[in-house]
Amino acid sequence: MYKFDAEKAKNACVSWIRDFFDKNGRDCNAVVGISGGKDSSIVAALCVEALGKDRVIGVLMPNGEQADIDMAQLLVRHLGIKSFTVNIKDAVEGLKNAIPFELSTQSLTNLPPRVRMATLYAVSQSNNGRVANTCNLSEDWVGYSTRYGDAAGDFSPCSYLTVQEMKQIGRLLGLPDVLVDKVPIDGLCGKTDEDNLGFTYAELDRYIREGVIEDEAKKKRIDEMHERNLFKLQLMPAFKYEV
Repeated sequence: MYKFDAEKAKNACVSWIRDFFDKNGRDCNAVVGISGGKDSSIVAALCVEALGKDRVIGVLMPNGEQADIDMAQLLVRHLGIKSFTVNIKDAVEGLKNAIPFELSTQSLTNLPPRVRMATLYAVSQSNNGRVANTCNLSEDWVGYSTRYGDAAGDFSPCSYLTVQEMKQIGRLLGLPDVLVDKVPIDGLCGKTDEDNLGFTYAELDRYIREGVIEDEAKKKRIDEMHERNLFKLQLMPAFKYEV
């Protein structure tokens, strides 16, 4: 039976972050987009433990009104990190109005995450930074991320950690329970991530780590989503001209 050692994983991840910055920006800051959810909270806390709070910058990026912006503010206060708030609504609306046709539902869904990533890089390059990717293994497994949006970044501390594993690490880092246990909501239709996925993260995580899932329909859906979204985890294919 699979058993996760949260202390070992947390310490190894902190060491890995330090090593990344030693090799890729000894004096640089970690720039983290802060949504108020568990992933960005845990990644920010890992960076604080690895680099110190003076080298971590949080960026809050509401798209107009954000109902749970107080959770993002709580995280910033709890960690004591420097932060910027950049409302992306005008940028998103500007792009929507500038494009000369009606965008598809999928395009409208993915536009804000891509604007947020552009914002993070603007903040990062102006503040000697490196952008943290905040995705986890569970979401990546079924493609629950936006390519060149939240799936981008310069370094990724949690891409090989499941949701359940990240929660354990979050508790070790001393984060408030309200952040670690916050139910992820897509922010668009009011549904939770699990409602949209059709299965729980607990079910998905067990299937990833142990290959066990009781519901055959859910297994089929997970397998199909994983196969369909593998391209998001791979480098862009490039033609190599042989001289």
